Amino acid sequence: AEETGLIIPMGEWVLRAACEQLVAWHKAGHRGLYVTVNLSGLQLQLPNIADTVRSILAETGLNPACLTLEITESMLMEHVEATLATLVALKSTGAKLAIDDFGTGYSSLAYLRRFPVDVLKIDRAFVREMTVNADDASIVLGIIALAHSLRLKVVAEGVETKDQYEALERLGCDLMQGYLWSPPLPAAQFETRFLPTAVVG
Repeated sequence: AEETGLIIPMGEWVLRAACEQLVAWHKAGHRGLYVTVNLSGLQLQLPNIADTVRSILAETGLNPACLTLEITESMLMEHVEATLATLVALKSTGAKLAIDDFGTGYSSLAYLRRFPVDVLKIDRAFVREMTVNADDASIVLGIIALAHSLRLKVVAEGVETKDQYEALERLGCDLMQGYLWSPPLPAAQFETRFLPTAVVG
């Protein structure tokens, strides 16, 4: 999709659909939910990407604070100054920003403190081996400490076992995601499995 350019209309559709679904869940009484949407490298290069996000938020009526936009670490480092300006524009929409796959993109800490991000997501490659590999455990601990020192939340990706969950909890990881809880699900199955019947109002 990136090679053909289709990722741009697809990415816009995904963002709108995610925002619409979250608004529907909020209206059904599940007001504690938020949504995270990945942006592709091509989307990040669009000069009007912040305007697109702002327009979709307005169209759907979603509170911007309930939306997090994920950008991979490697994408951030390709064109640092241009990316920084784009991140500032995206931040002005009111949405939160997350760096995805952190630890794999060789980002400079000098740049990291300039990026207006809210969340670091630890790449699953480190989480996978952290309970059996002391080096990976040290990297995870270091990322958590770095994130907290910069007043950022940290999310661990790819959590699949109770041992990983307990180790991450001991290290002070804020949030986790992975197959330990569920594989990706269609919205209807997500509702059945995770959302109790809510009362509107």
